[in-house]
Amino acid sequence: MTRLPDGFAVQVDRRVRVLGRGSALLGGSPTRLLRLAPAAQSLLSDGRLEVRDAVSAQLARTLLDATVAHPRPAGGPSHRDVTVVIPVRDNIAGLQRLLASLRGLKVIVVDDGSRIPVCAEDLTSAHCCDVEVLRHPTNRGPAAARNTGLAACKTDFVAFLDSDVVPRRGWLEALLGHFCDPTVALAAPRIVGMADSDHLVARYEAIRSSLDLGACEAPVVPYGKVAYVPSAAIICRRSALHDLGGFDEELRSGEDVDLCWRLVDSGSRLRYEPIALVAHEHRVTPRDWVARKAFYGGSAAPLSARHPGKTAPMVISGWALAGWALMALGSVLGYLVSMAIAALTGHRVAKAMRGPETAPADVLAVTLRGLAAAGLQIASALCRHYWPIALLAALVSQRCRQVVLVAAICDGFVDWLRHARLDGDDVRPLGLPAYLLLKRVDDLAYGAGLWGGVLREGNLAALKPQIRS
Repeated sequence: MTRLPDGFAVQVDRRVRVLGRGSALLGGSPTRLLRLAPAAQSLLSDGRLEVRDAVSAQLARTLLDATVAHPRPAGGPSHRDVTVVIPVRDNIAGLQRLLASLRGLKVIVVDDGSRIPVCAEDLTSAHCCDVEVLRHPTNRGPAAARNTGLAACKTDFVAFLDSDVVPRRGWLEALLGHFCDPTVALAAPRIVGMADSDHLVARYEAIRSSLDLGACEAPVVPYGKVAYVPSAAIICRRSALHDLGGFDEELRSGEDVDLCWRLVDSGSRLRYEPIALVAHEHRVTPRDWVARKAFYGGSAAPLSARHPGKTAPMVISGWALAGWALMALGSVLGYLVSMAIAALTGHRVAKAMRGPETAPADVLAVTLRGLAAAGLQIASALCRHYWPIALLAALVSQRCRQVVLVAAICDGFVDWLRHARLDGDDVRPLGLPAYLLLKRVDDLAYGAGLWGGVLREGNLAALKPQIRS
């Protein structure tokens, strides 16, 4: 295990519960119980741990990998160690806007077959240290453009920025700090909307963009809270990308997801840092917006072929799935069996948490949280991934219509509550009716793209849920 440097610190997540006077931590994603030895308890007495020797370094690494703590790096590489690669096609205005925000940085622009080629003379107003322009005679896709830029890089780190983004002040320093951990291969900022607007789609995207992964820092791991990060704005360790061969050029969408998962499989750590902000020019015209959502959905099938199981619409306990399915039947027997399954789940949770001074309320909270999360997963999958099947079932069965309607309302309402809390001072809140409507259109478009990709690939793996014992 690669040792963390002295001075590196970790902070226990504020949502993690401390049990047994510090003898155990309950939290993380997925939720787990981490028991601490007496020596570890003394090092972590105030929820913060600074690396000073091999013992504290090992404990810090354990807490990070258990997803119950977050890094607080001390220092990091210099901006002189970074080259910015910008793939662009037919967006000279966006490119010039982006370059104006990259003062003092080395930049490689890769023109991916623009109708009007990008010339160095078009970028003379940029205040970067050095701007180099490379060109693909024909469009080869963003993955190939990034790989071309990567091959021309000489620095230890490479930042990939799309031409429709503008980083906000401090973004680079906040991300570079994570690389003082020698195992971190990629760090990503939070992507937010570029400007406020009265347009309904723009207001929806401001709080529910597919590129915005929320305000909570997290490791990037499959099945975790942040399973991947978009390549519209990322910083990578150049050697790690070279070892993997860069982006998969056969993928026209989802190449960023594929890269994240290959890095994780190689043993690298990835971090999502929402303090670093990059503004993105969202697509807000209805036609472009729907087409983009379907485009994202189309990536699931080829990704599932490369990463079996990681694109599952649901990762759920078989007991929880059975319990909710029986509840949906609406019969007295179904309700009774569902309650029995809930009780059994609670018993298993209590058994797993036995040891530290765990209160019954802790067991109940974990059980209810798990069952509620499972129910929301099912509702979301019905409305997003399986909506063609749900629609057919609703057409032939009144009970199915009721179930689908309840699922759509619950999924939309909970999602609205989650994202309404993310509103900032520069983001106008969106009312529940408008949000529910746009959320359903979003899901329908994504699902249509998903099913289209499945039919093109002839592979149903992208629709297969992952059932756990």
